[in-house]
Amino acid sequence: MPAKRRRDATPARGDGRPPTAAPVPSPASPVGDVKPQPKVRRIPARPAGAGQPLPRRPAAPVSTAAPAGSTPQAGVRISKLMAERGLCSRRNADDYISRGWVFVDGHRVSELGTRADPNAEITLDRLGQADQQSRLTILLHKPIGYVSGQPEPGCTPAVSLIQPENQVCSPDTPLFHPTCLRGLAPAGRLDIDSTGLLVLTQDGRLARHLIGAESQVDKEYLVRVQGQLDARGLALLNHGLSLDDRKLKPARVEWLNDDQLRFVLREGRKRQIRRMCELVGLRVIGLKRVRIGALRLGDLPLGQWRFLRPDERF
Repeated sequence: MPAKRRRDATPARGDGRPPTAAPVPSPASPVGDVKPQPKVRRIPARPAGAGQPLPRRPAAPVSTAAPAGSTPQAGVRISKLMAERGLCSRRNADDYISRGWVFVDGHRVSELGTRADPNAEITLDRLGQADQQSRLTILLHKPIGYVSGQPEPGCTPAVSLIQPENQVCSPDTPLFHPTCLRGLAPAGRLDIDSTGLLVLTQDGRLARHLIGAESQVDKEYLVRVQGQLDARGLALLNHGLSLDDRKLKPARVEWLNDDQLRFVLREGRKRQIRRMCELVGLRVIGLKRVRIGALRLGDLPLGQWRFLRPDERF
């Protein structure tokens, strides 16, 4: 009798593949309580160094940021470079930088304190250039009794004389306006007991040109003295004196008459001429500044002032 073919309890699948085996119940659980096993999520092994924070991507440059080689940490302050090159004063430079009027190597800079390479190209845009050109300079014939700089107790500043009633006008000069006093500062000393030409300006470049440490602009004075001066004393006045343990720059000093000397200096220490004369036994009884660079006091009346003309240069 032929053997009977064993029939599987599970019918074959229609696609021809072998049937899937039924889950085998755990001995601890009855067949009716078989629970599906949770799926386990397999995580691939991480390479060495995994778990470390990724490097932060550098921020994109901002258009107003300083260029490479012009950073707050390296080089020289841009405002200092601008003043040294005669572009403007350091105060004006800070103002122009904050307004975004300054370019370093073609890049606009607007952050105060930014530094640059000493050889970097620094330029002003048209607004900064226009502001510089609009700055006023005034020539005043200062009388005795006025101080040129910050007023001391009981003293009157020379700038108080810059009023419309004291202006010497010509057909082609502007008239006084209160804005003329804004930022006006003396470019050089002229003490309370001295008279003569005093320059007041809004232009920091001009002030540096006239009184900066490297200035080569002559200042001429007429000095009336008392006392005796021999040839050796005159030679010392020209070259050989020191004040405050610092050697003075060479001067040009000569007699004009029996009691009057002519001084030409290229520096302006505090009460310099009076102290120089004291060192050689002279007493100053009158001092008047008559020239600064190429500009003379001329016939400007005492206590009056005028604007520097566009064609005038020191």
